[in-house]
Formats: sequence, C-alpha cells, structure tokens
Amino acid sequence: MSTKDRGWRRAAFAVVLLVSGCTYSTDEPAPSSSSPSPFASLENQVQLFLDEGAVATVVQIRWPEGEWSKAYGVRDLETKTPAQPTDRTEVASVTKTMTAVAVLKLVDDHLIGLDDPVNDVIPGFSSTLKPPGPITVRQLLSHTSGMPEVNDALPQDVDFRPALRQTLTMERGLELAGTLPWTSADVGSFKYSNTNYLALGLLIQTLRHKPFVQVMQEEVFGPLGLKNTSLDHVDLQEPGLLHGYVTLRGERVDTTDNTFAVGNPAGGAVSTMEDLNLLMAGIFQGRAVSASSLREMKTSTGFRPYGLGVWEHGDGCSKDSRHEGRGSFWDYQTVAVSSGDGRYQAAMTVTTPPMPTEFEDPSTPDKRNYLNGRIESTLNEALDHICKPVG
Repeated sequence: MSTKDRGWRRAAFAVVLLVSGCTYSTDEPAPSSSSPSPFASLENQVQLFLDEGAVATVVQIRWPEGEWSKAYGVRDLETKTPAQPTDRTEVASVTKTMTAVAVLKLVDDHLIGLDDPVNDVIPGFSSTLKPPGPITVRQLLSHTSGMPEVNDALPQDVDFRPALRQTLTMERGLELAGTLPWTSADVGSFKYSNTNYLALGLLIQTLRHKPFVQVMQEEVFGPLGLKNTSLDHVDLQEPGLLHGYVTLRGERVDTTDNTFAVGNPAGGAVSTMEDLNLLMAGIFQGRAVSASSLREMKTSTGFRPYGLGVWEHGDGCSKDSRHEGRGSFWDYQTVAVSSGDGRYQAAMTVTTPPMPTEFEDPSTPDKRNYLNGRIESTLNEALDHICKPVG
C-alpha cells in the first residue's frame, strides 16, 4: 500500500479510451498576475489528462476576490453528456478530513482527549483487533497506531464485482483487520491504514449516541454549508453524477455504484468541488473546530507530512504550509488544497481512464498514485500563480 493514499477501490492510470474535451465553466474574472492567464498551465495539464483517456475533470479554485470553476470531458461514456462544474463524485479519502473534523469536535466538547486511549471506549476494539497496547485518538487520526489495513484482508479476486455489492460496515472492517497481525513494533510509526478511520467512525457514533452519518450531517456538512455532500447510497440515475469505470478482462465496467463505501468514515463521501473548497475554507478559517484543535490538525507527526486528517504541502506565498485532503479510488482521483490561513482553496477530481484493477494488472496502483500526484502539483502550481505573498 502507498503511504500517500489508499482508497477503497485501488485505482490505476492507463491509456484505454480517449474522451473529447468538452468544457463548461462558471468563470469569475481571474486575479491579476504577471501571467496573462494564471490557469493556462492547469488547463494544459487537464488536456493531457483527457488525451490520456480521463473521462472527466472538474476543478474549482477560490481566492479572496473570487472563484474559477470549469468542467471537462463527459459525465458518462454512455450518453456522453458534458460534465459540469457542479457535478458530484465519490471523493474517497478526502472523507477522512471530514471525519477528522467530527473527531476534533469531540475533543472540543470534552468528550475525549486527543491523547486518551480508545481501547475501552470503542465497542469491540480490544476484543476484535487485539491491539498490542493503549491506542490513542491522536494515533488513529495521524495513522501512527500501526493498525492493520483492512484492504489487505479483502478478497483479491480478479472479478471484483461480488465484493463491491456488499457494504463494508465499520464493524465488519474492524473484524477483517483483526485477522491480520498488529505488533507493538508498528505502534508509533506512520502507517497509512483505512482501519484507523473506521475505528474513529465508531468512536464518534459511541460518544455522540447517534449514527455516524447523522453526526456528520449535523456536525460537519450542515454547519460548513456542504449542501451537496452525503455518505448515502448514490442514485445512478441522478443528474449531475460523474460515472467511473474500470475494465475486467478487457470489458468496460461502470463502477459508480457506491454500495461498498456507503456510510464509510474513511472513504464514503460523495461531494462536489465547491463543497470540498467550502470544507477546507471552513476548517482553515477556524470555523470548524477550536483554535487549539486546528493547531493540532495542522501539526505533522514528523514521520510523514501528515497531521490529523490532512496532508501538508509547501506554500509558495507563505512560510506556513498548505494542507490537503487526497482521495484515490479505482475510478476517481481527487485532491482538495487550502492555504494555512484558509484564504485560498483549490479542488480537482479526475475520472480516471477505464483500466484493469491491480488484481489483473499489478502496475495500476503506481499509475494511480502518479495521476494523483500530478493533480496535487497542478493545483498547488495554480495557487502559486494567484496567491499574494505574506510575511
């Protein structure tokens, strides 16, 4: 597994299908810049994604004076309806950033401390996972618990379709991860594991005495104005939904149905690029959690550039770091970036070219990570073009 990201459906990046670059935009005037077009490089990179077979790309950039949104490609390969800036997509591990907010609100409400152990708080944690010692909230949030990765316990069949028809509940995820070894040597080091956030979802549910999905709506989506974000099952006939694809033995398969990830605190959110920017703005402008919790969220453990639910990235206009949510599925790659002060945001999703899973082609995870990294670089370069240096 890559330490950069691990989604519920391992993705890839191969040239299989060329999609025409239909575009639609809701542009605000671009900010002043020494470059005639601050987003020219971004648009060139997006065109490369399309030329390499991406089905669609949607991007939104926000700065203090305005925003710039654009969509490229098509919603689906059957109707070839042009993608729109308001389209929804599965955002994979960007969900972890949302879940981290809900966890830090537990801390703000004095329901638990960041360095409190969860072993006797999360139902079934000790008996199911058999942790080698006390595991804290901070360790789960920062992927330093050493917890086994649930994906490693899932079926590895070339025909992945039966597995995707079953919802991976939080409880079932912990049971599966519990079949794998968890040694004390792993505790304290960075080891990216989706199981950490399944456990955190159960922690939220336990301490709030409400279903996880309800808590997320009441504590995160609603207060931050994420009107088009949910953890529910998608309607495949929903207008404005980006469809994703993989191939199975050379045949294209629509994998938009999110049954597997419904309600999942590690990767189950469906959202828009506008909502992802609202999320990041709310967090880093200090409207989501307390100032002390935000400082903790932005602080890297030192093992990797990862804080509590967000990745760290250099900022070309500030001594502070930018912070990111990154999501990777077989069929979608998504990155959301914010400046540390919450003044600038950029979010992009790419519907990846239809390609085999790693069960059929072991090279695909590296291709997926490469695509995700290109999205990240493209967004940060765009922000570097428009941001104003600060002291």
